[in-house]
Amino acid sequence: MEKILVVNLGGQYAHLIARRIREIGAYAEIASYDSVLEVAKSDEVKAIVLSGGPASVYEPNSPDLPVDLLYLGKPVLGICFGHQWIAKKLGGVVERGKGEYGKTMVRILSSDPLFEGWEAEEVVWMSHSDYVKEVPSGFQVLAVSENGYVAAMRSGHIYGVQFHPEVRHTAKGVRLLENFVRKVAGIKSVWVPEEQVGKIVEEIKARVKEGIVVVGVSGGVDSTVTAVLLHMALGSRVKAVFIDHGLFREGEPEKAVQLLRSIGIDVLYIDARERFLKKLDGVSDCEEKRRIVGETFAEVFTEVVAGIPNAKYLAQGTLYPDVIESGAVKGADRIKSHHNVGGIPSWFSLELIEPLRDFYKDEVRRIAKSLGLPDEVVYRHPFPGPGLAVRIIGPFTLEKLEIVRRATKIVEEELDRAGLLRKVWQAFATVGEDKWVGVKGDRRAEGYIVTVRVVESEDAMTADWAKIPHDVLDKIASRIASEIPHVTMVTYAITSKPPSTIEPC
Repeated sequence: MEKILVVNLGGQYAHLIARRIREIGAYAEIASYDSVLEVAKSDEVKAIVLSGGPASVYEPNSPDLPVDLLYLGKPVLGICFGHQWIAKKLGGVVERGKGEYGKTMVRILSSDPLFEGWEAEEVVWMSHSDYVKEVPSGFQVLAVSENGYVAAMRSGHIYGVQFHPEVRHTAKGVRLLENFVRKVAGIKSVWVPEEQVGKIVEEIKARVKEGIVVVGVSGGVDSTVTAVLLHMALGSRVKAVFIDHGLFREGEPEKAVQLLRSIGIDVLYIDARERFLKKLDGVSDCEEKRRIVGETFAEVFTEVVAGIPNAKYLAQGTLYPDVIESGAVKGADRIKSHHNVGGIPSWFSLELIEPLRDFYKDEVRRIAKSLGLPDEVVYRHPFPGPGLAVRIIGPFTLEKLEIVRRATKIVEEELDRAGLLRKVWQAFATVGEDKWVGVKGDRRAEGYIVTVRVVESEDAMTADWAKIPHDVLDKIASRIASEIPHVTMVTYAITSKPPSTIEPC
Protein backbone atom coordinates (compact mmCIF):
# COMPACT_ATOMS: atom_id res chain seq x y z
CA MET A 1 0.00 0.00 0.00
CA GLU A 2 1.30 3.45 -0.93
CA LYS A 3 1.93 5.60 2.12
CA ILE A 4 3.27 8.93 3.32
CA LEU A 5 5.69 8.67 6.24
CA VAL A 6 5.23 11.46 8.80
CA VAL A 7 8.34 11.77 10.96
CA ASN A 8 7.47 12.97 14.45
CA LEU A 9 10.07 15.51 15.55
CA GLY A 10 8.36 16.19 18.85
CA GLY A 11 5.50 18.44 17.83
CA GLN A 12 1.98 18.15 19.22
CA TYR A 13 0.77 18.54 15.62
CA ALA A 14 2.58 15.56 14.07
CA HIS A 15 -0.54 13.39 14.14
CA LEU A 16 -2.58 16.30 12.84
CA ILE A 17 -0.40 16.24 9.71
CA ALA A 18 -1.17 12.55 9.28
CA ARG A 19 -4.87 13.20 9.77
CA ARG A 20 -4.94 15.92 7.13
CA ILE A 21 -3.22 13.61 4.66
CA ARG A 22 -5.78 10.90 5.41
CA GLU A 23 -8.55 13.44 4.77
CA ILE A 24 -7.11 13.81 1.30
CA GLY A 25 -7.54 10.05 0.87
CA ALA A 26 -3.91 8.97 1.14
CA TYR A 27 -2.57 6.78 3.93
CA ALA A 28 -0.19 8.43 6.38
CA GLU A 29 1.87 6.58 8.97
CA ILE A 30 3.80 8.01 11.93
CA ALA A 31 7.48 7.20 12.52
CA SER A 32 9.80 8.26 15.32
CA TYR A 33 12.83 10.27 14.18
CA ASP A 34 15.32 7.92 15.83
CA SER A 35 14.29 4.87 13.79
CA VAL A 36 13.03 6.32 10.55
CA LEU A 37 15.67 5.51 7.93
CA GLU A 38 15.01 1.79 7.53
CA VAL A 39 11.26 2.38 7.54
CA ALA A 40 11.62 5.12 4.91
CA LYS A 41 13.51 2.77 2.58
CA SER A 42 10.41 0.62 2.14
CA ASP A 43 8.97 0.60 -1.38
CA GLU A 44 5.57 1.39 0.13
CA VAL A 45 6.80 4.77 1.36
CA LYS A 46 6.35 7.21 -1.51
CA ALA A 47 7.09 10.47 0.33
CA ILE A 48 8.24 11.81 3.70
CA VAL A 49 6.96 14.70 5.82
CA LEU A 50 9.10 16.08 8.66
CA SER A 51 6.92 17.57 11.39
CA GLY A 52 7.41 20.68 13.47
CA GLY A 53 8.58 20.51 17.06
CA PRO A 54 9.26 22.62 20.16
CA ALA A 55 13.07 22.32 20.00
CA SER A 56 15.67 24.52 18.32
CA VAL A 57 18.05 22.99 15.78
CA TYR A 58 20.86 24.40 17.93
CA GLU A 59 19.83 22.65 21.14
CA PRO A 60 22.22 19.77 21.93
CA ASN A 61 19.41 17.26 22.49
CA SER A 62 17.12 18.41 19.70
CA PRO A 63 15.72 15.72 17.38
CA ASP A 64 18.17 14.74 14.66
CA LEU A 65 17.82 12.57 11.59
CA PRO A 66 20.28 10.77 9.33
CA VAL A 67 20.93 13.08 6.39
CA ASP A 68 20.66 10.00 4.15
CA LEU A 69 16.91 10.43 4.51
CA LEU A 70 17.17 13.31 2.05
CA TYR A 71 19.02 11.20 -0.51
CA LEU A 72 16.57 8.31 -0.89
CA GLY A 73 15.14 9.96 -3.99
CA LYS A 74 11.74 10.33 -2.35
CA PRO A 75 9.88 13.66 -2.04
CA VAL A 76 10.43 15.31 1.34
CA LEU A 77 8.40 18.13 2.92
CA GLY A 78 9.83 19.75 6.05
CA ILE A 79 7.39 21.74 8.20
CA CYS A 80 8.59 24.41 10.68
CA PHE A 81 11.34 22.60 12.65
CA GLY A 82 11.58 20.10 9.78
CA HIS A 83 12.10 23.00 7.37
CA GLN A 84 14.85 24.45 9.58
CA TRP A 85 16.50 21.04 10.02
CA ILE A 86 16.73 20.60 6.24
CA ALA A 87 18.26 24.06 5.83
CA LYS A 88 20.88 23.55 8.55
CA LYS A 89 21.74 19.98 7.55
CA LEU A 90 22.36 20.95 3.93
CA GLY A 91 24.53 24.00 4.66
CA GLY A 92 22.02 26.82 5.03
CA VAL A 93 21.95 29.32 7.89
CA VAL A 94 19.36 29.14 10.67
CA GLU A 95 19.24 31.92 13.28
CA ARG A 96 17.06 33.11 16.12
CA GLY A 97 14.77 36.01 15.28
CA LYS A 98 11.85 37.86 16.81
CA GLY A 99 9.65 34.96 15.80
CA GLU A 100 6.29 34.78 14.07
CA TYR A 101 3.20 33.55 15.87
CA GLY A 102 -0.36 33.21 14.68
CA LYS A 103 -1.85 34.30 11.37
CA THR A 104 0.77 35.71 9.00
CA MET A 105 0.66 36.78 5.36
CA VAL A 106 3.06 35.09 2.94
CA ARG A 107 3.88 36.09 -0.62
CA ILE A 108 4.46 33.45 -3.30
CA LEU A 109 7.52 34.36 -5.40
CA SER A 110 7.32 31.76 -8.15
CA SER A 111 4.91 29.13 -9.41
CA ASP A 112 5.42 25.58 -8.21
CA PRO A 113 3.27 22.43 -8.09
CA LEU A 114 3.27 22.70 -4.27
CA PHE A 115 1.43 26.02 -4.42
CA GLU A 116 -1.02 25.23 -7.21
CA GLY A 117 -4.35 26.85 -6.36
CA TRP A 118 -2.77 29.48 -4.09
CA GLU A 119 -3.12 33.21 -4.68
CA ALA A 120 -0.07 35.49 -4.81
CA GLU A 121 -0.64 36.25 -1.13
CA GLU A 122 -2.20 33.89 1.41
CA VAL A 123 -2.75 33.72 5.17
CA VAL A 124 -0.83 30.98 6.97
CA TRP A 125 -0.26 29.94 10.59
CA MET A 126 3.21 30.51 12.02
CA SER A 127 4.70 29.37 15.33
CA HIS A 128 8.49 29.75 15.37
CA SER A 129 11.39 31.74 16.80
CA ASP A 130 14.27 30.29 14.74
CA TYR A 131 14.20 31.11 11.03
CA VAL A 132 16.09 30.24 7.86
CA LYS A 133 18.32 33.23 7.09
CA GLU A 134 20.05 31.66 4.08
CA VAL A 135 18.80 28.66 2.13
CA PRO A 136 21.30 25.90 1.25
CA SER A 137 23.14 25.99 -2.06
CA GLY A 138 20.90 24.89 -4.91
CA PHE A 139 17.66 25.80 -3.12
CA GLN A 140 15.12 28.25 -4.49
CA VAL A 141 13.07 30.52 -2.22
CA LEU A 142 9.42 29.92 -3.16
CA ALA A 143 7.73 32.23 -0.64
CA VAL A 144 8.53 34.85 1.99
CA SER A 145 6.58 36.06 5.01
CA GLU A 146 5.45 39.64 5.62
CA ASN A 147 8.51 39.97 7.90
CA GLY A 148 10.89 38.93 5.13
CA TYR A 149 11.60 35.43 6.45
CA VAL A 150 11.91 32.44 4.13
CA ALA A 151 8.43 30.86 4.18
CA ALA A 152 9.08 28.11 1.62
CA MET A 153 12.05 26.68 -0.28
CA ARG A 154 12.77 23.89 -2.73
CA SER A 155 15.56 21.93 -4.32
CA GLY A 156 14.38 19.17 -6.64
CA HIS A 157 12.23 16.77 -4.64
CA ILE A 158 13.03 18.42 -1.27
CA TYR A 159 10.68 21.10 0.08
CA GLY A 160 10.56 23.13 3.28
CA VAL A 161 7.81 25.41 4.60
CA GLN A 162 8.12 27.54 7.73
CA PHE A 163 4.36 27.66 8.36
CA HIS A 164 1.94 24.92 9.43
CA PRO A 165 -0.24 23.73 6.52
CA GLU A 166 -1.90 21.13 8.76
CA VAL A 167 -3.57 23.81 10.92
CA ARG A 168 -6.96 25.09 9.75
CA HIS A 169 -5.83 28.70 10.21
CA THR A 170 -3.61 28.23 7.15
CA ALA A 171 -6.28 29.06 4.58
CA LYS A 172 -5.14 26.68 1.85
CA GLY A 173 -3.01 24.34 3.93
CA VAL A 174 -4.93 21.22 2.99
CA ARG A 175 -4.60 22.17 -0.69
CA LEU A 176 -0.81 22.40 -0.23
CA LEU A 177 -0.69 18.95 1.38
CA GLU A 178 -2.88 17.57 -1.39
CA ASN A 179 -0.52 19.07 -3.98
CA PHE A 180 2.42 17.41 -2.22
CA VAL A 181 0.66 14.04 -2.05
CA ARG A 182 -0.86 13.92 -5.53
CA LYS A 183 1.30 16.18 -7.71
CA VAL A 184 4.75 16.00 -6.11
CA ALA A 185 4.67 12.45 -4.72
CA GLY A 186 2.33 11.13 -7.42
CA ILE A 187 0.25 8.98 -5.05
CA LYS A 188 -2.93 7.83 -6.73
CA SER A 189 -4.33 5.29 -4.27
CA VAL A 190 -7.29 6.19 -2.05
CA TRP A 191 -7.45 5.26 1.66
CA VAL A 192 -10.83 5.10 3.42
CA PRO A 193 -11.11 4.30 7.16
CA GLU A 194 -14.32 2.27 6.78
CA GLU A 195 -12.49 -0.07 4.43
CA GLN A 196 -9.95 -0.90 7.16
CA VAL A 197 -12.44 -2.97 9.17
CA GLY A 198 -11.52 -6.20 7.42
CA LYS A 199 -7.83 -5.56 7.96
CA ILE A 200 -8.32 -4.82 11.67
CA VAL A 201 -10.37 -7.98 12.13
CA GLU A 202 -7.71 -10.10 10.39
CA GLU A 203 -4.95 -8.52 12.49
CA ILE A 204 -6.86 -9.38 15.67
CA LYS A 205 -7.32 -12.96 14.49
CA ALA A 206 -3.64 -13.27 13.64
CA ARG A 207 -2.53 -11.94 17.01
CA VAL A 208 -5.03 -13.70 19.27
CA LYS A 209 -4.53 -17.35 18.43
CA GLU A 210 -5.84 -18.57 21.76
CA GLY A 211 -7.28 -17.31 25.00
CA ILE A 212 -9.95 -14.82 25.98
CA VAL A 213 -9.84 -11.08 25.29
CA VAL A 214 -11.29 -8.92 28.05
CA VAL A 215 -12.42 -5.50 26.84
CA GLY A 216 -13.38 -2.68 29.14
CA VAL A 217 -16.47 -0.89 27.82
CA SER A 218 -17.95 2.43 28.86
CA GLY A 219 -20.70 3.16 26.36
CA GLY A 220 -18.57 5.55 24.32
CA VAL A 221 -17.96 5.12 20.60
CA ASP A 222 -14.31 4.09 21.07
CA SER A 223 -14.85 1.19 23.47
CA THR A 224 -18.06 0.12 21.71
CA VAL A 225 -16.36 -0.07 18.30
CA THR A 226 -13.43 -1.89 19.90
CA ALA A 227 -15.79 -4.47 21.41
CA VAL A 228 -17.68 -4.96 18.14
CA LEU A 229 -14.47 -5.43 16.10
CA LEU A 230 -13.19 -7.95 18.63
CA HIS A 231 -16.53 -9.76 18.54
CA MET A 232 -16.37 -9.89 14.73
CA ALA A 233 -12.89 -11.43 14.92
CA LEU A 234 -13.19 -13.74 17.91
CA GLY A 235 -16.87 -14.28 18.68
CA SER A 236 -17.44 -15.83 22.10
CA ARG A 237 -13.77 -15.42 23.03
CA VAL A 238 -14.54 -11.78 23.84
CA LYS A 239 -15.73 -10.86 27.33
CA ALA A 240 -16.83 -7.25 27.74
CA VAL A 241 -16.59 -5.85 31.24
CA PHE A 242 -18.47 -2.73 32.29
CA ILE A 243 -17.04 -1.43 35.56
CA ASP A 244 -19.39 1.13 37.04
CA HIS A 245 -17.14 3.49 38.97
CA GLY A 246 -19.97 5.87 39.77
CA LEU A 247 -18.43 8.60 37.63
CA PHE A 248 -20.52 8.24 34.47
CA ARG A 249 -23.07 10.60 33.01
CA GLU A 250 -26.69 10.03 33.95
CA GLY A 251 -28.13 6.78 32.55
CA GLU A 252 -24.92 5.83 30.75
CA PRO A 253 -24.21 2.44 32.39
CA GLU A 254 -27.67 1.01 31.70
CA LYS A 255 -27.71 2.12 28.05
CA ALA A 256 -24.20 0.82 27.34
CA VAL A 257 -24.80 -2.65 28.76
CA GLN A 258 -28.16 -3.01 27.03
CA LEU A 259 -26.74 -2.07 23.60
CA LEU A 260 -23.81 -4.49 23.69
CA ARG A 261 -25.96 -7.36 24.89
CA SER A 262 -28.41 -6.67 22.05
CA ILE A 263 -25.52 -7.14 19.59
CA GLY A 264 -24.71 -10.51 21.13
CA ILE A 265 -21.65 -9.51 23.13
CA ASP A 266 -21.24 -11.10 26.55
CA VAL A 267 -21.17 -8.22 29.05
CA LEU A 268 -20.27 -8.53 32.71
CA TYR A 269 -21.57 -5.58 34.77
CA ILE A 270 -19.53 -4.80 37.89
CA ASP A 271 -20.90 -2.35 40.46
CA ALA A 272 -17.76 -0.84 42.01
CA ARG A 273 -19.14 2.60 42.79
CA GLU A 274 -18.53 2.51 46.52
CA ARG A 275 -14.92 1.37 46.05
CA PHE A 276 -13.98 4.15 43.63
CA LEU A 277 -15.82 6.95 45.39
CA LYS A 278 -14.35 6.07 48.77
CA LYS A 279 -10.79 6.30 47.40
CA LEU A 280 -11.50 9.61 45.65
CA ASP A 281 -13.09 11.27 48.66
CA GLY A 282 -11.27 14.53 49.44
CA VAL A 283 -8.61 14.13 46.72
CA SER A 284 -7.74 17.46 45.05
CA ASP A 285 -4.80 16.83 42.73
CA CYS A 286 -5.76 16.17 39.10
CA GLU A 287 -3.08 13.59 38.39
CA GLU A 288 -3.83 11.84 41.68
CA LYS A 289 -7.48 11.50 40.67
CA ARG A 290 -6.44 10.02 37.34
CA ARG A 291 -3.99 7.66 39.05
CA ILE A 292 -6.58 6.48 41.57
CA VAL A 293 -9.17 5.76 38.90
CA GLY A 294 -6.61 4.02 36.68
CA GLU A 295 -5.16 1.85 39.42
CA THR A 296 -8.51 1.02 41.00
CA PHE A 297 -9.84 0.16 37.56
CA ALA A 298 -6.92 -2.24 37.09
CA GLU A 299 -7.41 -3.74 40.55
CA VAL A 300 -11.09 -4.42 39.92
CA PHE A 301 -10.30 -5.73 36.47
CA THR A 302 -7.74 -8.13 37.91
CA GLU A 303 -10.35 -9.53 40.25
CA VAL A 304 -12.80 -9.91 37.39
CA VAL A 305 -10.19 -11.55 35.16
CA ALA A 306 -9.44 -14.08 37.89
CA GLY A 307 -12.93 -15.42 37.37
CA ILE A 308 -12.60 -15.65 33.57
CA PRO A 309 -10.82 -18.87 32.55
CA ASN A 310 -7.96 -18.43 30.06
CA ALA A 311 -8.12 -14.60 29.94
CA LYS A 312 -4.90 -13.41 28.27
CA TYR A 313 -5.57 -10.03 26.66
CA LEU A 314 -6.94 -6.63 27.62
CA ALA A 315 -8.40 -4.51 24.82
CA GLN A 316 -8.79 -0.72 25.01
CA GLY A 317 -10.21 1.94 22.70
CA THR A 318 -7.05 4.06 22.69
CA LEU A 319 -6.85 6.65 19.87
CA TYR A 320 -4.01 8.68 18.33
CA PRO A 321 -4.67 11.82 20.43
CA ASP A 322 -4.65 9.69 23.60
CA VAL A 323 -1.13 8.57 22.78
CA ILE A 324 0.23 11.99 21.80
CA GLU A 325 -1.24 13.77 24.85
CA SER A 326 0.44 11.27 27.14
CA GLY A 327 3.83 12.01 25.56
CA ALA A 328 4.16 8.42 24.39
CA VAL A 329 5.89 9.60 21.22
CA LYS A 330 9.57 10.35 21.77
CA GLY A 331 10.30 14.07 21.86
CA ALA A 332 6.71 15.19 22.43
CA ASP A 333 5.87 17.31 25.46
CA ARG A 334 3.69 15.44 27.98
CA ILE A 335 0.51 17.35 28.76
CA LYS A 336 -1.41 15.00 31.05
CA SER A 337 -1.55 11.29 31.74
CA HIS A 338 -4.26 9.46 29.84
CA HIS A 339 -6.40 6.80 31.48
CA ASN A 340 -5.97 4.36 28.59
CA VAL A 341 -2.24 4.96 28.25
CA GLY A 342 -0.68 5.80 31.58
CA GLY A 343 -3.15 4.70 34.23
CA ILE A 344 -2.64 0.92 34.05
CA PRO A 345 0.06 -0.17 36.53
CA SER A 346 3.00 -2.32 35.44
CA TRP A 347 1.77 -5.27 37.48
CA PHE A 348 -1.35 -5.64 35.34
CA SER A 349 -0.86 -9.06 33.78
CA LEU A 350 -2.83 -9.00 30.53
CA GLU A 351 -1.27 -8.24 27.16
CA LEU A 352 -2.64 -5.02 25.70
CA ILE A 353 -4.58 -4.80 22.42
CA GLU A 354 -5.49 -1.39 20.99
CA PRO A 355 -7.24 -1.90 17.63
CA LEU A 356 -8.00 1.83 17.20
CA ARG A 357 -4.75 3.46 18.32
CA ASP A 358 -3.98 4.47 14.71
CA PHE A 359 -7.32 6.23 14.17
CA TYR A 360 -8.77 9.63 14.98
CA LYS A 361 -12.16 10.18 16.55
CA ASP A 362 -13.91 11.17 13.32
CA GLU A 363 -12.51 8.05 11.63
CA VAL A 364 -13.81 5.87 14.46
CA ARG A 365 -17.23 7.47 14.04
CA ARG A 366 -17.15 6.60 10.34
CA ILE A 367 -16.22 3.02 11.20
CA ALA A 368 -19.01 2.90 13.80
CA LYS A 369 -21.51 4.12 11.21
CA SER A 370 -20.35 1.46 8.74
CA LEU A 371 -20.83 -1.20 11.44
CA GLY A 372 -24.46 -0.16 11.84
CA LEU A 373 -24.19 1.19 15.38
CA PRO A 374 -26.98 3.58 16.46
CA ASP A 375 -26.45 7.32 16.09
CA GLU A 376 -26.63 7.71 19.87
CA VAL A 377 -23.33 5.83 20.08
CA VAL A 378 -21.78 7.12 16.85
CA TYR A 379 -22.14 10.77 17.85
CA ARG A 380 -21.73 10.45 21.61
CA HIS A 381 -19.37 13.10 22.93
CA PRO A 382 -15.89 12.06 24.07
CA PHE A 383 -15.76 11.26 27.78
CA PRO A 384 -12.61 11.03 29.91
CA GLY A 385 -11.58 7.64 31.31
CA PRO A 386 -11.64 8.94 34.90
CA GLY A 387 -15.15 10.21 34.23
CA LEU A 388 -16.68 13.11 36.12
CA ALA A 389 -13.84 13.00 38.67
CA VAL A 390 -11.72 15.19 36.40
CA ARG A 391 -14.53 17.71 36.01
CA ILE A 392 -14.42 18.43 39.72
CA ILE A 393 -11.80 21.05 40.56
CA GLY A 394 -10.39 20.82 44.06
CA PRO A 395 -11.43 18.23 46.67
CA PHE A 396 -13.66 15.44 45.36
CA THR A 397 -17.01 15.19 47.15
CA LEU A 398 -20.25 13.35 46.45
CA GLU A 399 -22.08 16.69 46.51
CA LYS A 400 -19.90 18.07 43.71
CA LEU A 401 -20.26 14.82 41.77
CA GLU A 402 -24.03 15.11 41.82
CA ILE A 403 -23.83 18.78 40.80
CA VAL A 404 -21.61 17.99 37.80
CA ARG A 405 -23.77 15.05 36.73
CA ARG A 406 -27.04 17.00 36.88
CA ALA A 407 -25.57 20.14 35.32
CA THR A 408 -24.04 18.17 32.44
CA LYS A 409 -27.41 16.58 31.71
CA ILE A 410 -29.00 20.03 31.55
CA VAL A 411 -26.27 21.28 29.17
CA GLU A 412 -26.80 18.30 26.86
CA GLU A 413 -30.61 18.57 26.97
CA GLU A 414 -30.67 22.26 26.07
CA LEU A 415 -28.08 21.93 23.29
CA ASP A 416 -30.01 18.97 21.89
CA ARG A 417 -33.25 20.95 22.03
CA ALA A 418 -31.53 23.76 20.11
CA GLY A 419 -30.17 21.32 17.50
CA LEU A 420 -26.58 22.02 18.53
CA LEU A 421 -25.47 18.90 20.42
CA ARG A 422 -24.17 17.02 17.38
CA LYS A 423 -22.53 20.14 15.98
CA VAL A 424 -20.09 20.52 18.87
CA TRP A 425 -17.23 18.28 19.97
CA GLN A 426 -17.91 18.26 23.70
CA ALA A 427 -20.36 19.89 26.09
CA PHE A 428 -20.31 19.51 29.85
CA ALA A 429 -20.25 21.25 33.21
CA THR A 430 -17.55 21.54 35.86
CA VAL A 431 -17.55 22.65 39.47
CA GLY A 432 -14.80 23.94 41.73
CA GLU A 433 -14.31 24.95 45.33
CA ASP A 434 -15.11 28.65 44.99
CA LYS A 435 -18.44 29.94 46.27
CA TRP A 436 -20.70 32.80 45.19
CA VAL A 437 -23.30 34.57 47.27
CA GLY A 438 -26.79 34.50 45.81
CA VAL A 439 -30.47 34.58 46.73
CA LYS A 440 -32.64 31.45 46.79
CA GLY A 441 -36.15 31.43 48.17
CA ASP A 442 -35.84 35.08 49.20
CA ARG A 443 -32.93 34.17 51.43
CA ARG A 444 -29.22 34.78 51.21
CA ALA A 445 -27.44 31.67 49.93
CA GLU A 446 -23.80 30.82 49.38
CA GLY A 447 -23.41 28.26 46.62
CA TYR A 448 -21.04 26.72 44.11
CA ILE A 449 -19.95 28.21 40.79
CA VAL A 450 -20.66 25.89 37.85
CA THR A 451 -18.68 26.44 34.65
CA VAL A 452 -20.18 25.31 31.35
CA ARG A 453 -17.66 24.15 28.73
CA VAL A 454 -18.66 23.66 25.07
CA VAL A 455 -15.98 23.28 22.41
CA GLU A 456 -15.69 22.72 18.68
CA SER A 457 -12.95 20.43 17.40
CA GLU A 458 -12.15 17.77 14.83
CA ASP A 459 -9.75 15.54 16.71
CA ALA A 460 -9.14 17.01 20.20
CA MET A 461 -5.64 18.14 19.22
CA THR A 462 -6.92 21.72 19.06
CA ALA A 463 -10.31 23.12 20.07
CA ASP A 464 -12.20 26.42 19.95
CA TRP A 465 -14.84 27.45 22.46
CA ALA A 466 -18.26 27.25 20.85
CA LYS A 467 -20.15 30.48 20.20
CA ILE A 468 -23.47 29.24 21.59
CA PRO A 469 -26.44 31.64 21.12
CA HIS A 470 -27.05 33.72 24.22
CA ASP A 471 -30.64 32.57 24.60
CA VAL A 472 -29.46 28.95 24.81
CA LEU A 473 -26.79 29.84 27.36
CA ASP A 474 -29.40 31.80 29.30
CA LYS A 475 -31.69 28.75 29.43
CA ILE A 476 -28.80 26.50 30.54
CA ALA A 477 -27.71 28.90 33.28
CA SER A 478 -31.26 29.46 34.50
CA ARG A 479 -32.01 25.74 34.76
CA ILE A 480 -28.73 24.86 36.50
CA ALA A 481 -29.12 27.61 39.10
CA SER A 482 -32.80 26.88 39.75
CA GLU A 483 -32.85 23.06 39.56
CA ILE A 484 -29.63 22.19 41.38
CA PRO A 485 -29.40 23.03 45.09
CA HIS A 486 -26.28 24.83 46.32
CA VAL A 487 -25.49 26.39 42.91
CA THR A 488 -25.71 30.18 42.78
CA MET A 489 -23.56 31.12 39.77
CA VAL A 490 -23.07 29.72 36.25
CA THR A 491 -20.21 30.84 33.99
CA TYR A 492 -19.13 29.95 30.44
CA ALA A 493 -15.54 28.96 29.57
CA ILE A 494 -14.19 30.93 26.60
CA THR A 495 -10.58 29.74 26.36
CA SER A 496 -9.51 27.60 23.42
CA LYS A 497 -7.01 24.72 23.23
CA PRO A 498 -4.20 25.71 23.27
CA PRO A 499 -3.43 27.38 25.66
CA SER A 500 -6.03 25.52 27.72
CA THR A 501 -6.95 21.84 27.55
CA ILE A 502 -10.54 20.75 26.92
CA GLU A 503 -11.00 19.12 30.31
CA PRO A 504 -10.24 21.21 33.42
CA CYS A 505 -8.30 18.51 35.21
